Amino acid sequence: MEHLTEKEIDRIIEMAWEDRTPFEAIHFQFGIREQAVIELMRRYSKKSSFQLWRKRMKGRNTKHTILRTPGVKRFKCTRQRNISRNKISKR
Repeated sequence: MEHLTEKEIDRIIEMAWEDRTPFEAIHFQFGIREQAVIELMRRYSKKSSFQLWRKRMKGRNTKHTILRTPGVKRFKCTRQRNISRNKISKR
């Protein structure tokens, strides 16, 4: 986890809190497995926030790709708006 920037750590925490984002998506983007995400959450969260997160994640089918419904093959909700961060707005 030492190789991660502060911005990457913030994004991993954000993804970990999202109900529909599986741990496999975090591994795909950042190269860290579920146990490392748990350690990261423990290190960078208040104790009460970490406990709340663990309670929330326990048994949640959407956090593991293999437990999802067979038809779900995406990392985000179909209703989620596409955001392109590489566009330069022209005035």
